[in-house]
This record gives sequence, structure tokens and C-alpha cells, in this order.
Amino acid sequence: MPVYEFSVHTPLQYERTGKFKAPSPAWKHEIFPLKDYELIVMTEGCLYIADDNGQYKVTKGEHLLLVPTPGNIRYGYHTSDCSFYWLHFSCNHEIKQIPYISRTEPRFDTLYIPAQSTLTAPEKVVILMKQLQDSIRSGYDITFCNYTTTTILSEAHNQCTPQAGAILTDTKRQIYNDIKDYVKATLYKSIKVSEIAIYFGYNEKYLSHLFCNIEGLPLKQYILQEKMGLAKYMLTDTNDTINQISSLLCFSDSHNFMKAFKKIVGLTPTEYRNAFSKRLLYDK
Repeated sequence: MPVYEFSVHTPLQYERTGKFKAPSPAWKHEIFPLKDYELIVMTEGCLYIADDNGQYKVTKGEHLLLVPTPGNIRYGYHTSDCSFYWLHFSCNHEIKQIPYISRTEPRFDTLYIPAQSTLTAPEKVVILMKQLQDSIRSGYDITFCNYTTTTILSEAHNQCTPQAGAILTDTKRQIYNDIKDYVKATLYKSIKVSEIAIYFGYNEKYLSHLFCNIEGLPLKQYILQEKMGLAKYMLTDTNDTINQISSLLCFSDSHNFMKAFKKIVGLTPTEYRNAFSKRLLYDK
């Protein structure tokens, strides 16, 4: 799968954005010319879409980057019962295509975006895209929109690019990755550090110390932070009540959830939801 190299010495240029929800299971993407870059982040279902570069099957949690070339079009090759966020943008410099992303020293003016990849935290990208939509409806100027667009691509870059970190043994790296996978898979449950330690067969203190040294955050705090990230996604992309979200994330009651959310995010759940309430929804 090719990777595209973007220079962000100057910000990318926002064109348009929105959220799409298929009007029926029989919907198929219409034929449209591809005149600028399009980033798609899937939130539900499966999208079957093609352009001159090939056919793509994009599932929940994945992103797809479609690239404009002379005469290029995008179209559906199969019915798609799905929903996704989309962002069109352009740039005023040449984009390089490379075969893969390698672990290198960071370049602070360059982003690497695969044509298609599974995002490690798609809800973070969705939240940023939702904030951009709210800004458009609120009449923010184009400079703000350009920099927010660049931030969205930067988030995708960081989720897709190998990060240089502490030198780890293969065993420690595997434990660390396994813990993160375990937390991600159990966010809808009540998670305790002691239970994670028992699950992996390690001493609780050792496991917590190992994780904190790599992540830079205590494991208990990391779990709470990940739950709040999921809560922010629910607040911006669903109509679930605060009580429902609290229950889904296995808080003992909504008061404890609201207290934790305010501590991590700096806003109450209601304030956060109201701050980014102007979604741009499309069904075509």
C-alpha cells in the first residue's frame, strides 16, 4: 500500500468536510471527479469505493486517502451500508509517493499518510473532524480551517507512523503493546490494574512500572484517559445521554463519570457536547 509524503512547512488547504450516512443498505457511492485529496474515516459498516488507482474495502476504524490525478474519478463498486467522516483538502506543493513508512528520526515539517490503514484511535481523528465541522458552521476564517485540517492529517500521521521511543527488549515491547491492546478491547468494561496483572501473569507493581516508563503515564491514568477519549467520541457522534455513556463505560454512576470527565478534559460532558454540536451530515 503506497504512502504519501506531505510537507507542512505551510498548512494544508481546507476545501470541504462532512459526515456521511448511507440512506439505505442499497446505497452505492456515486461517480464523482476527484479534484483534490479526500480523507475518509469509517465509523460504521463497510465502504466499497474505487478510483483509477484501484478498488478499496474500508471497514470501521480504518482510513482511506484518495489522491487526485488528471481525469481521476471515485465511484462505488458495491452497495455500502455505512457511515463515515470525510475531508477534502489540497496543498500547494508536490506530494511524494513512497512504498512504506520506516522508523526514522522525526521530521517536523513532514507527514506520512498511507493510502489505507487501521487507525489506532480513530475516535481522536473523528473528534477533530467534528470540531472542524463545528468551526465551519460557526463561520471561522479559512486560516483556522487550514490549520485544523493540517492537525487532522497530523493525528492520522502519528497513528500510522512508527514512533521512535525508548530502547526496549522484545519482551518488554510485547508486554507494553499487549497491555494497550487489552485496554482498548475492554474499555466498555470495568478495568483494574490488578486484573490486568493477573491476566498477563505479572506482578502488579512491575507491570505498572514497565508501562509508565514507556508510556510516560501511570497505567491507571492511561485507562481513564482512554475511556475519556471514547466518551468524547460518543458525545460528539451519538445522541446517547450522559447516563447511557456513563453506563456503557462502566462507571459506578453518572456523577463519578462527570467528575472524571471534567478532571481529564476540563469541561463537563454537557459543555463538551454543546461546544461542538454543529455537525455537517450528508446522505449523498
